Amino acid sequence: MALNKLKFNSLNVTPTAGKVVGFNSSANGLEATLSGGAMRFIKKLTASSSSTLSFVDGSSDVVLDNTYKEYIFIFTNIHPATDGTDFNINFSTDSGSNYNVAKTTTYFQAYHNENDSVTSLEYSTTKDLAQGTGVQKLANAIGSDNDQQISGFLHLFNPSSSTFVKHFVNRINISNSANYTVDNHVAGYANTTSAIDAVQFNMASGNIDAGTITLYGIN
Repeated sequence: MALNKLKFNSLNVTPTAGKVVGFNSSANGLEATLSGGAMRFIKKLTASSSSTLSFVDGSSDVVLDNTYKEYIFIFTNIHPATDGTDFNINFSTDSGSNYNVAKTTTYFQAYHNENDSVTSLEYSTTKDLAQGTGVQKLANAIGSDNDQQISGFLHLFNPSSSTFVKHFVNRINISNSANYTVDNHVAGYANTTSAIDAVQFNMASGNIDAGTITLYGIN
C-alpha cells in the first residue's frame, strides 16, 4: 500500500535543536507532530570592573518567574581583577533586598597543570555548604593574567515553585592562578519553598573585571 507523500513545508516546521518530529497514522493518512523546546534569550550582563552582576525578576527586562521551569546562566570569559579569587553565587526571595537563602551543596573538581606534573580528581569539603546562607563558590583560585578567565554554565530549576526546594547544577572550567585547568562541578539546592526571584554573582575579592553572563529560559 502506497503512503501519501509527506510535505514538511505544509507543517511550517523550522529545524531547531531540541525539537522532535513524530509520526502518527490517522484517517487522513500519515500525520506529523512537532514537540520539544528551545532556549529563549532573556538578558545579557557585561562586567566592567563590576562588584556584582545581579538578575532581578521584573527589573531591566529580566524574567525569573513561572514563565519558564528551567533557566540557564552562561558564563563567558569571566575575568577577575584579583588573582586567585573565587566566583560566587547567592539567591534572594525578596527581589534582591537580601541574598541569604539557605543552601546545601556539593563541590568536586578535576585538575591538571601546564607542566603535566599534577593531576587529580577530588571532593572539596571546605567549599560545600550545609544550610549555609552565605555565598556558594562556583569556581576558586581564578587567575587574573590577561589570558586567564572562567567559562561555563549554571542550570536553575523551577525557581518560582511554592512547593519544592530549588535545585541548581553548575559546571565551569577555570584557568587558575597556578596555571592549572580545573573542571569544576557544583550542585545543590536552595532550601526554600518561597519563590527565588533574584540571583547575584560576585568575586570573593575585588571586582569582576570583564566577561558576560547571559540568562536564558527553556521553553
